[in-house]
Amino acid sequence: MEQLIPFDYGTLRVIWWALMGVLLIGFAVMDGFDLGVAALLPVLGRNDGERRILLNVVGPVWEGNQVWLITAGGALFAAWPLIYAASFSAFYLAMMLVLVALILRPVGFKYRSKLTDPTWRRTWDGVLCFSGVVAALVFGVAMGNLIGGTPIGMDANSLRPMWHGSFFSLFTPFTLFAGVLSVVMVAMHGAVLLAWRTGEPIASRARSWGMLFAVLTAALFALGGVWVAQGIDGHVITSAIDPHGPANPMLKTVSVSAGAWMNNFTTYPAMWLGPIAGVGGALLAAVLLAARARVTAFLASAASIGGVIATVGFAMFPFIMPSSFEPRAGLTVWDASSSLMTLWIMLLAVCFFLPIITVYTAWVYRVMRGEVNRSTVDDSPHAY
Repeated sequence: MEQLIPFDYGTLRVIWWALMGVLLIGFAVMDGFDLGVAALLPVLGRNDGERRILLNVVGPVWEGNQVWLITAGGALFAAWPLIYAASFSAFYLAMMLVLVALILRPVGFKYRSKLTDPTWRRTWDGVLCFSGVVAALVFGVAMGNLIGGTPIGMDANSLRPMWHGSFFSLFTPFTLFAGVLSVVMVAMHGAVLLAWRTGEPIASRARSWGMLFAVLTAALFALGGVWVAQGIDGHVITSAIDPHGPANPMLKTVSVSAGAWMNNFTTYPAMWLGPIAGVGGALLAAVLLAARARVTAFLASAASIGGVIATVGFAMFPFIMPSSFEPRAGLTVWDASSSLMTLWIMLLAVCFFLPIITVYTAWVYRVMRGEVNRSTVDDSPHAY
C-alpha cells in the first residue's frame, strides 16, 4: 500500500509542517480580528449604539472563524501526537485560561443585548474585552515559550512527554513581551476591519487607533527579532538527520547557543520574506489606513500577521517544540510525527475538505459584506 503513496516520509512531514503553519495563520487572520474588535470595544465604542455596531461587524462570522482553531487542534492531534501530548502537558492551565476566555465570548455576544439596563450591558462589554485581550495574550505567551524552549523531558522507554515546569514559569520577560505583541497585533487587525466595515465616526477612530497599533506591531516585532538574535538560546541538531527515521526524539543530539535561531535565515535567504512581511505589512497597513484604502489595508494587516507567524516557524525549523530542560528531547519535524500512512490519509482529507471550507467561508463573507451602521443594526431583528 505504501508503494502507492507519491510522497516519501520526509516530504510528507515537511508538507504537514507547512499545513500546520497555514492553519495557524488562518486562525490568527480570521479570528484575530474578532479578538481585536472585542479588545477595542471600550475604546472605539463611545456609547451603547456604537458598541452594538462593533459587535455586529463580527457577530455573524466569529463562530465560523473558530473553525480554524478547531481544525489546527485536530490536525496537531493526528499529525503530531507527541507535540499534542507535550503541549497539553506544558500549557494545560494556560489552555484552560484561553478556553474560559473563548467560552465567555459567545456568552457575551448572546446575552449582552438581552436587557437594556446600562450596567448589564457595560458588564458584558467588559467580559468581551477581557476575552479578547486574555486570549490574544496567552496565545502570544505560548508562542514565546516555544521560541525560548519549554521545560519538557521525555521518558526514554515510553516516549511519554514529562513536564518539569509550573504555570508561573511560562511567564518570563520574553514570553510576556510576545504576549503584548500578540495583543497589539490583533488590535491592529481589528481596527483595520472596523475602519473598513463601519461608517463615521467609528471608522475615523478605528483608522487612528489602527495606524498606532500597526506602527507598534512593526516596532515590537523588530525589537523581538533583535532580542531573539542576541539574547535567546536557539537549538541546533548536531547529529545526523534522517528525514525518514522513526518518531523518537531521543535519537538525536542537540546543541544550544544564543542567536542560533537566526541560522536558517543565513542558510535559506528566502526565509527573510517572513520578517519582511511582518514589518512591511504592518507599516503598509498604517500608510493605507491614512490613505483610507480599506480593503488593501486589511490585506496588508493580514500579511503582517502571516509574516510574524511564518518568521517563528522559519527560525525554529526543524524544531516545533524545543526543550529547555533536556535539549535532545525537543520535538522536531523529523521525530514527532505520525506514521507515513496516517499523514497521507490526512493529506487526502485536507485536499478534499479544505477547499470546501474555504469556498463556504468566502460565500459567507460575501453575503455579509457591506457597511454596518446604526440603521442596519436597528432594522435587523437578529442583530446583537
